[in-house]
Amino acid sequence: MAEKKRTVRMKKLEDYVRSIPDFPKPGIIFRDVTSILQDADGLQLAVNRLLGMLENVDYDLVLGPESRGFIFGVPVAYARHKSFVPVRKKGKLPCETISAKYALEYGMAEVEIHKDAILPGQKVVIIDDLMATGGTIEAIVRLVEQLGGEVVKICFVMELAGLKGREKLKGYQVESAITYEGN
Repeated sequence: MAEKKRTVRMKKLEDYVRSIPDFPKPGIIFRDVTSILQDADGLQLAVNRLLGMLENVDYDLVLGPESRGFIFGVPVAYARHKSFVPVRKKGKLPCETISAKYALEYGMAEVEIHKDAILPGQKVVIIDDLMATGGTIEAIVRLVEQLGGEVVKICFVMELAGLKGREKLKGYQVESAITYEGN
């Protein structure tokens, strides 16, 4: 009796992203990263894509902003035997810090990093889940450079190109696993 061959189609990372229309307001399509995280294959695919972006990049440490930058940055740092540096919202880190403010849609926010987290001359990769307007990462780049570090690459799982975040990151190597043309 002949065996039937099963064809298994490998899903693309984009297939794991849940799109929610009209959230948080009408006309917006919210790209939900939690649907990647709650599927083992989706999570592995996302981390592998980020690792692929860094294949020929010389770097000393991985930096990620609270909180989803932690989720994606730590496994990359672990896989490449690099240290991980958290960037947190103001008031969350216990030691001496430096901070940077940035604009939000309706106000300001502030992130901070430990003063001793990056040594002068260290090469830094920044990893986050989503690039929207680029304000958070722009502030983080300022912190890295204030400590004497060099940002060698910035990696995202998703990018909302319509919000023009790359404009704030001109002069830096930026790569996204998925790019959505709209907002």
